[in-house]
Amino acid sequence: MADLTPLDEKLAEVLGLAQAAQIAADTVGKMEDAEIFSEALSRMREQAAETERRTDELIDGLDGKKTAIRDMARETKSEATDMMETYLADEEEALDGFEFLSMAEAGELCHWEIVEKMSETIGAEDVRALAGWAVGVQREHVETVRRASLALASQEAAA
Repeated sequence: MADLTPLDEKLAEVLGLAQAAQIAADTVGKMEDAEIFSEALSRMREQAAETERRTDELIDGLDGKKTAIRDMARETKSEATDMMETYLADEEEALDGFEFLSMAEAGELCHWEIVEKMSETIGAEDVRALAGWAVGVQREHVETVRRASLALASQEAAA
């Protein structure tokens, strides 16, 4: 297995998290009362797919490391998906799904901020550019999930 730098490992993690985010958006979208947020969930899923595509494209340029990074990304995706399945086991309501998404999206944001800082520190401008874009996307996701969670909490309290 190729020797991965700390930045390579973080790229693997954000790739796996972007893959898992697509599954999470689909899963939450099927939950009770999620239909009012279908447009937001669809946009988040599409942006996660775009994040995956852009990150994978960047990884394509890392000779001698692509396979190791993608293997690590698969592990991260599997771990994140397992966490979602555990958290949402027997849950049917969208509020529970959005509560999970609040943790997942905040985690993705922090991972991308770490990638941004590492790439800035070592002068990896291509990675820094991607991270700058992804941080903006993730901030939007965190805010979207926050607003949806609060709207659902209000509905649930009034019921």
